[in-house]
Amino acid sequence: MAELAEKTALVTGGTSGIGLAVVRRFVQEGAHVFVTGRTSAKLDAVKAELGDAVTVITGDVSRPEDLDALFTTVSEYGRGIDVVLANAGGGEFAALEEITWEHFTETFESNVGGTVFTVQKALPFLNPGASIVLTSSNIDVKGSPSFSVYAASKAAIRSFARSWAAELVDRGIRVNAVAPGPIATPGLAGLAAEPEQAEALLGGLAAGVPMRRLGSPDEVAEAVLYLASTRSSYVTGTELYVDGGASQI
Repeated sequence: MAELAEKTALVTGGTSGIGLAVVRRFVQEGAHVFVTGRTSAKLDAVKAELGDAVTVITGDVSRPEDLDALFTTVSEYGRGIDVVLANAGGGEFAALEEITWEHFTETFESNVGGTVFTVQKALPFLNPGASIVLTSSNIDVKGSPSFSVYAASKAAIRSFARSWAAELVDRGIRVNAVAPGPIATPGLAGLAAEPEQAEALLGGLAAGVPMRRLGSPDEVAEAVLYLASTRSSYVTGTELYVDGGASQI
């Protein structure tokens, strides 16, 4: 039997990379998925691929009015939410002396603020036994030159998983984080200043992983599915690393 049959899920940042892999996996397991993204053309492609199994909503999680529009759509659907993957976010390299208020604010508004208010606004719609999964990163326990603001934002996500798990346990709602390492996504390659530098960047990241390769979005999606499903019914407040051992070995 499909693990998410008759369930309703929300995936923010679901048009590419890890988010899109999770949307596809949830649909394979029987869920109806609300998918958000900032680019209408990418959302149209998701809709064309997955059809009536998804409802797509254009929006930016750092904009309160966009979140209001998202949850108006959820309310109109009328089935509540069983799974939330708060995944939208991103980051850019900036050495300490290069950090600007704009860089800091944009990163924290998207990664931290977007996560806080996505989950907060989802609360009235969460069905009994719902699962919340937050996308963190293995960088939340590592030091990385020129990536400190992004790392700090992901450390905040890890803290949220603990605190919200404690707050919501009496409602039967579980909260966990998934912490990918370097995953072969367009966003990772996009960290390179120039396209020709992307190969060197990805090769260097793979060399730093004990398994000597990048992970795939599908591998992260399997971890998210575990945390979203009843297979993890006794798991809350934890962080699941999907990083080839990079943070553990």
